[in-house]
Amino acid sequence: MRGGLSAEPAAEAGHVREPLAGIRAITFDFGNTLAPVSRAGLLAVTERTALEATAALGLQDPGPFHEVWTAERERQLREDVPAFREMDMEQRATRVVARLRGMPAPGPLERWDDVAAADRAAPADVAAILDAYSRAFVEAIAPAAGAGELLATLAGRGFRLAILSNWPLATTIDRYATAAGWAPYLAGIFVSQRIGAIKPHPAIFAFAAQHLAVPPREILHVGDDWAADVVGASAAGWRVAWLRGAQVDTPLPTSSRTSGPDPDLELDRLTDLASRIADPTA
Repeated sequence: MRGGLSAEPAAEAGHVREPLAGIRAITFDFGNTLAPVSRAGLLAVTERTALEATAALGLQDPGPFHEVWTAERERQLREDVPAFREMDMEQRATRVVARLRGMPAPGPLERWDDVAAADRAAPADVAAILDAYSRAFVEAIAPAAGAGELLATLAGRGFRLAILSNWPLATTIDRYATAAGWAPYLAGIFVSQRIGAIKPHPAIFAFAAQHLAVPPREILHVGDDWAADVVGASAAGWRVAWLRGAQVDTPLPTSSRTSGPDPDLELDRLTDLASRIADPTA
């Protein structure tokens, strides 16, 4: 086979598994699939963002920015994720600036007055914060071991590849894919912030399938999260590869395995995928 990863079927429990056939396109989740995000890693991103944002806002101490940013992230996780709504990073940055400039945060049962918050946050300040965050993420978070080689191998075998991810700032994934050298192998980068729905909502899978121009049953989605990736892709009529054990020590939203759809493949390492799928047919 082309590339540097073996395409031989892997042995398990004394027998040989047949590679999954009938796949023409493969989509990959981003966080904890292509890019492992640990608590320490995200903390480093937040700390770098706080340093740059503090300077951009003309403040001296990054501590308050870090504290308020974390609090507003937790608020968005509580309010947005259960509603299948992606967290809005521009909204978060605006709220953070407003709080740092004296606007009190709403109580636990109250909603933000985002119009009033925007009056205290200049668009240039918000843009500077988001730019700092994206650059900090790209610099601080390393790709999963072998991810680049896997994408190169699969693209060389003729699969259409894409990223399909819940992520609150699509620009970050764009920049990450370019910096990691993945962009030449990708037919698309489909991110919840741009699409307006988060996995497992069917709209995000339908959007990706339409743009890949491949029937759902010929698309394999690879991801680490049970509800978002396995349940969501299965409900959309896709095939699924579940990356097991990739959610240890992560601050990202997670879910555990439950009864329901069985993944087509279960992987202990991302790079195991190359030997578990047959080459696409014309």
